[in-house]
Amino acid sequence: MNIIVLGAGIIGISTAWHLRERGHEVTVVDRQSGPALETSFANAGQISVSYCEPWANRQAPWKALKWMFDKQAPLLFRPQLDMAQWRWCLQFLAQCNDSAFARNVQQIVALGAYSHVALKDVVHKTGIEFNRLERGIAHFYSSQQAFDEAAEAVELMRRHGVQRRLVSRDELLKIEPAFSAYGEQIAGGTFTDSDESGDARAFTEKLAQLCAARGVNFLYDTQIEQLQAAQPGKPASVRIRAHHTAANRLLTADAIVVACGSYTPQLLKPLGVKAPIYPGKGYSATLNILQPEKAPWVSTIDDSRKIAMSRLGNQLRVAGTIAIGGYDLGLDSATARARCHMLVQRIEEILPGVCDTRLPEQGGDPQFWCGLRPATPTNIPCIGATAAQGIWINAGHGTLGWTHGAGSGKALAALISGERPALDFGFWGQASRPQRQQQAVLTA
Repeated sequence: MNIIVLGAGIIGISTAWHLRERGHEVTVVDRQSGPALETSFANAGQISVSYCEPWANRQAPWKALKWMFDKQAPLLFRPQLDMAQWRWCLQFLAQCNDSAFARNVQQIVALGAYSHVALKDVVHKTGIEFNRLERGIAHFYSSQQAFDEAAEAVELMRRHGVQRRLVSRDELLKIEPAFSAYGEQIAGGTFTDSDESGDARAFTEKLAQLCAARGVNFLYDTQIEQLQAAQPGKPASVRIRAHHTAANRLLTADAIVVACGSYTPQLLKPLGVKAPIYPGKGYSATLNILQPEKAPWVSTIDDSRKIAMSRLGNQLRVAGTIAIGGYDLGLDSATARARCHMLVQRIEEILPGVCDTRLPEQGGDPQFWCGLRPATPTNIPCIGATAAQGIWINAGHGTLGWTHGAGSGKALAALISGERPALDFGFWGQASRPQRQQQAVLTA
């Protein structure tokens, strides 16, 4: 088939790769000048099948209220005059119970496990290098209460086949000695040795190069103007506009995949397709490592601040926090500065002197970044066929785009090719029980 993929992030490029592997003719369209220049650009670097609990749980509403006026809060709700935001929030609240949490975890873990195998297969086949570290992921807790509560999450993950385990403070420091200076503040932790980390941008860029070498056509610097579903005697189409010429073109295809992250709902809405996706603004800082011998090798989550850190060569990537407040991508507001500064301050507390944590005004060069994480209320991404003929969706991965990218692309390529992927997941357009449950909740 002739297939167009809209979006050149980790999701879009993975989809293009697997479609091309199946022999389809593929064109990728993106408004940026190259791949992985938006949400996939500078994330936390974690490939974390075992750390995938949905944002929606029974404590989430109260925490969100408590954090509303804290600029450095892990989850910050910024009310907007936007019906899409309020609709999303109501759908999110409907998921804040134990039964929904358990149901959502099941699908997220299933996709994560499937995706991790898919990623390993791609790496084995291509030899792509992306500062990969197969040393597991640790999670440490600074309060005894949080550590005690972690036992529930560990048991939940183990029921779904994830070998995440509780570890004492001493065992955690043996797994990653870099945190010894902060050791007295650690109550305990969890660890999963099967997880890993790496640079999502580097992986996506190199996979895009391999796609191009295999015949995938790329249209960068191209705005996506309008989608049209297939009709009797007419294929699906997309109107695009090249930035450098302002010329409009109409591309037709047997199938069009919308993998545009947080902007996916805007493209699908005119077709009558309601994708339950809203942006969560996340932040990261990439810091130069000053003392390599003291820097961590194990990718780690700091529970108290809900931030993740991963070593990428001679740099440390620290990322976290979510702001539900629209499509703003600025880094110069007081709130944005506070959230960026929190990331580097926390690294200095945990790893004193290990990284260059000076702010720009102090002579440092922290590479601050923010991106819009396309979140669904369930944290289950939207993958499959929409109700618009010939239009497919692969979006809504929230903070797990890197974890779920390879598998999402492989699964959608199978669906478009008329096959059913080998995992228990509620794909759009499929008649599975999880899908019916999800659709009923999200369209209520």
